[in-house]
Amino acid sequence: MTALHDARGLFADLTDREPDGVWSAPGRVNLIGEHTDYNEGFVLPFAIPHRTFAAAAARDDDRIRVASTFAEQPVEVSLRDLETLFPTASGSAPAVPEWSAYPLGVAWALRALRADRTMFGVDIAIASDVPVGAGLSSSAAIEGAVAAALAELWALGIDPVTLAQAGRRAENEAVGAPTGIMDQMASTLGRADAATFLDCRTLETRSIPTGFEAAGLELLVIDTRVKHAHSTGGYRERREACERGAGLLGIRSLRDATTADLPRAAALMDDTTFRRVRHVITENQRVLDTVAVLEAEGPHGIGQLLVASHASMRDDFEISVAELDAAVDAALAAGAIGARMTGGGFGGAAIALVERTQVAAVADAVERVFVDAGFTAPHIFTVTPSEGPRRDV
Repeated sequence: MTALHDARGLFADLTDREPDGVWSAPGRVNLIGEHTDYNEGFVLPFAIPHRTFAAAAARDDDRIRVASTFAEQPVEVSLRDLETLFPTASGSAPAVPEWSAYPLGVAWALRALRADRTMFGVDIAIASDVPVGAGLSSSAAIEGAVAAALAELWALGIDPVTLAQAGRRAENEAVGAPTGIMDQMASTLGRADAATFLDCRTLETRSIPTGFEAAGLELLVIDTRVKHAHSTGGYRERREACERGAGLLGIRSLRDATTADLPRAAALMDDTTFRRVRHVITENQRVLDTVAVLEAEGPHGIGQLLVASHASMRDDFEISVAELDAAVDAALAAGAIGARMTGGGFGGAAIALVERTQVAAVADAVERVFVDAGFTAPHIFTVTPSEGPRRDV
């Protein structure tokens, strides 16, 4: 647990004392259900073993100071100043370094949530082994770890769903990234050996056993090392297209449309808007189908749903890149049961569901394709469904 020790070491360097505790939260992989969350649809992510750690302790003043192993300097503000740093959901760039807007935004969101509580200053040191920019939700892991730390230090007594909502508000309003709540819910509600089936409208959840281990399968993550960012890279434009499509259909969100509505959508919309809408509608159905197949048949039956999801993101939503397509195609050619890009797109990672005995062969095949194409070498590793936020020390 190198990142845990890094967080404690950074805290000691920052304060010359030991933290009151170290809390952590996981990144996530989305098994299926991409860009459906902010359309109030369905998703099926799970928390991964890679975690972000927050070493924290109370101060005797009203200042909050955050430091990170991936930033040169700490950032310090008063708790009162948080209200002026993040006053509205303006979508404008934060008035602090972007990395610090995640933990400071969480503090701001929690203070707004519990304005009746007296809250004291805190020092926080952050370290992580969640790959940044890989579509594995390193941001939600930061938000979850910091939220868990502050909730305990400030004795807020809030549940995991509320922690997730605070993290989402931080990302949407403090950072300015127009994401849905999937990442935060996946991180805070993570369970070993299960994915979280989430209805993003009602926030109702159900744990769905993945059955990977019993079936002799591994989920391979192929980090292309092509970095992406939710606040840039076309994410906002895709969300606006979905909202435009819902308006043309006369519905609250694309959650309220089904595949039966696609002919009417095609008649109402320009080609680009229609294809964005078609992805979301069909992806919602693929999530429901994946849950049904996992429960009835087990994980060997979901391969073609993963493949269809990738094709939809590549062709209709247009968020894939050459490296992601190469990773998916190479994994399938080498024998993967199914593969797709995962995360917001424009870079990041792909996943491949692989027989345990074929992991090395599939990884080797992907690496050879990347070398032949002149791409940066990918980072390839396996993940298993893991638990949510916790206090480690």
